[in-house]
Amino acid sequence: MVRSDSDPADTIYALSSGRPPAAIGIIRISGPRAGDALARLAGALPEPRQAVLRLLRDENGAALDRALALWFPGPGSATGEDLAELHVHGGRAVIEAVLAALGRAGLRLAEPGEFTRRALFNGRIDLAETEGLGDLLAAETESQRREALARANGALSRKLEGWTRALLDLAARIEAAIDYDDEMGTAADAGAGEAARALAAEIGRALAVPPAERLRDGLRVVIAGPPNAGKSSLFNALIGSEAAIVSAVAGTTRDAIERPIALKGVPIVLVDTAGLRESGGAIERIGVRRAIEQQALADIVIQLGPASGSGKEILISAKADRVRPEAGRIATSAVTGEGLTELVERIVVAARTLLPGEGEVALDRRYREALAKVRNDLDSAAASADMVLAAEHVRHARAAIDALTGRAGVEDMLDALFGRFCLGK
Repeated sequence: MVRSDSDPADTIYALSSGRPPAAIGIIRISGPRAGDALARLAGALPEPRQAVLRLLRDENGAALDRALALWFPGPGSATGEDLAELHVHGGRAVIEAVLAALGRAGLRLAEPGEFTRRALFNGRIDLAETEGLGDLLAAETESQRREALARANGALSRKLEGWTRALLDLAARIEAAIDYDDEMGTAADAGAGEAARALAAEIGRALAVPPAERLRDGLRVVIAGPPNAGKSSLFNALIGSEAAIVSAVAGTTRDAIERPIALKGVPIVLVDTAGLRESGGAIERIGVRRAIEQQALADIVIQLGPASGSGKEILISAKADRVRPEAGRIATSAVTGEGLTELVERIVVAARTLLPGEGEVALDRRYREALAKVRNDLDSAAASADMVLAAEHVRHARAAIDALTGRAGVEDMLDALFGRFCLGK
């Protein structure tokens, strides 16, 4: 269990809905004094998990608002402790008056992510679900939403729990082989080795899923080609605005221009680059060098120039309204819109091969690095003829899994994680 650095005796409160004005403002209260605070404002505690309409009053008896009040006694609440909610009218004055009354009652305004932090500390959710919730709050595309929701609902946690049980079973099998070496002999050793190899292969399949960063940050799609090929016009057409300067003068684009967009729910970072040519001034040569670097970093290249054979290119003939398109390329025109729908479809099809598929769980860098160590330890355990040494490798693998689930060694990352959350989450 992860331990909290904050005082669990504190009762915290915050606005958990969007900024006012709004139709409704949801104020959450969590901690040992949540019930007392709710009773003071609403007159009495409602029945658990039943919304009741109450007139809220401050400490002097002055009316604040007529609101819905809800009571969730711990530990069966979202935070694992006593929790109350007030659904008030969403005007600024109403919300400020209720928050001020809670502050005068001696409660503390919550820090960013503190409600979720308490849920983690009290065992209501684990670390993987917490990180999924953080990604869900930041999701901007349909792909990001689906992946984050799966993690927040425990998809990754269930995998980690299954691997933890398998490691415990493997450790028990190895310990039995050590304790009864004379009786069990090589059959027990072989069984432990087979189990270790099978678990290593299962984790290897999880590591082969495209990484979470591609979903979170967006796939890099770079538009490349010679000067005056129509790159900037195509860039502007795809993002739907005049972000890049379009000119008949060769070398107008000197540096890479990036814009995050969503194409059919797929997160994309579209990059316009300088035209590739050997001549030009010193500044233009810098732009050309950066354009080459961008192509190397790209997940997909929209190529308006000669094909490089990299295997990640979509070949385009731009300016189809004025220039005869080349065979084997998508004919596009930023002026008439010709070919843009086909181009977007090609980008999306290519992008989906680089993103996690339906039912797959994407892993971010921290998980990939830890699980790679787990797989290596399992491979070492399977290859070891010494059962004592194999047991040590399994112990290291279990410690790495425990760090991922929040059972050990994660205190240094929690502040950064919860800093991504809003006050009322």
